[in-house]
Amino acid sequence: MNSYDAIVVGAGPAGSTCAKHLNAAGMQVLLLDKKVFPRVKPCAGWVTPQVIEALDIDIDHYRRENTFQPITGFFTGIIGRRMIETHFPQPVSYGIRRIEFDNYLLRGSGVPCAHHPVKQIVRKNNRWQIDRMYNASLLIGAGGHFCPVARMARKMADSVESSNGASRRRPTPSSIVVYAQEIEFEISSQQVTTRVRPEIPELYFCDDLQGYGWCFRKGDFLNIGLGRASKAHLSSHVREFWNFLQSRNRVSGEMPPHFLGHAYRLYADRKPKLYDEGLLLIGDAAGLAYPQSGEGIRPAIESAMIAADVAAAGDGDFRPESLVAYEHRLVERLGPVKSSQVVAWLPTAWLQQMATQLMATKWFAKKVVVENWFLHRRQGTLKI
Repeated sequence: MNSYDAIVVGAGPAGSTCAKHLNAAGMQVLLLDKKVFPRVKPCAGWVTPQVIEALDIDIDHYRRENTFQPITGFFTGIIGRRMIETHFPQPVSYGIRRIEFDNYLLRGSGVPCAHHPVKQIVRKNNRWQIDRMYNASLLIGAGGHFCPVARMARKMADSVESSNGASRRRPTPSSIVVYAQEIEFEISSQQVTTRVRPEIPELYFCDDLQGYGWCFRKGDFLNIGLGRASKAHLSSHVREFWNFLQSRNRVSGEMPPHFLGHAYRLYADRKPKLYDEGLLLIGDAAGLAYPQSGEGIRPAIESAMIAADVAAAGDGDFRPESLVAYEHRLVERLGPVKSSQVVAWLPTAWLQQMATQLMATKWFAKKVVVENWFLHRRQGTLKI
């Protein structure tokens, strides 16, 4: 059995970033992922300048071999309603393709990555054992919404609550899960044409306020998708969205087949499970996507950096009382969990009317929807 100081399950942006920082701190680290990189990853795919700075990415070096689309504006509004175009004098975000971006971060981590779908995780002698092949003092879950480490951690928490009699109390409400379908393809390969400008992604909120769709061109590639807070009839919603884009002359041609599905939890309503004995959860495995936009890359990167810093500072002490600093620092960074039900007492018709009126104003579209919800411009680059 191969032994390490830390094993990180999931080699996406969160996993690769965390592994890189742990390795830089002198820890012996192994990455595990069920996929072989480079691999396709469903994601609208844009990163803010704060992410680029935090990762210390050389833009000129990156764009030599990878797609790197500057974004200088957004087109936002509610489907079927008035749309607002917002512009900025310089790039406020950059379009990337996850198949390239994730592979770039993994190669730059300096940490070995084994192609290994995790099946069994056992706690023995203060160490974590994975499939009787690998063991480590610290286990980090970074495998997204369906991360096996996160599933195990939630089962552990549920069993403790049950043994304490918590099951007799009113159950804790589940956090919000967004379900999405999307596709990214080279435009010339699908007999599809588009009038979407590469520098201006288009974001269309559903009229029931339960999700939004996007249409984003990155050079010769087009990414179209839609996510909702319910998976009911999702494919029908995606088809309707494609037809809507056609009606607005944004795309022409047949809807491509094989949309990919994915899911993620929002950092809302419920405090996420973040740590346990010798265990940390980061990124989508912890459910840290921004509640208004569903964007997950920035919180994934920042949670990875904070987790690695806390783990390295512990100098081999991975007890809960040592790892709780990760939760404190992450909540300080992301802010406390806020209920999305603050206005639940308002009739749906009122909410729709309010949203329609607000999103049709240039100030709200720019200052709230774009700058706050999607770009988080008020928050500077995380420094570790």
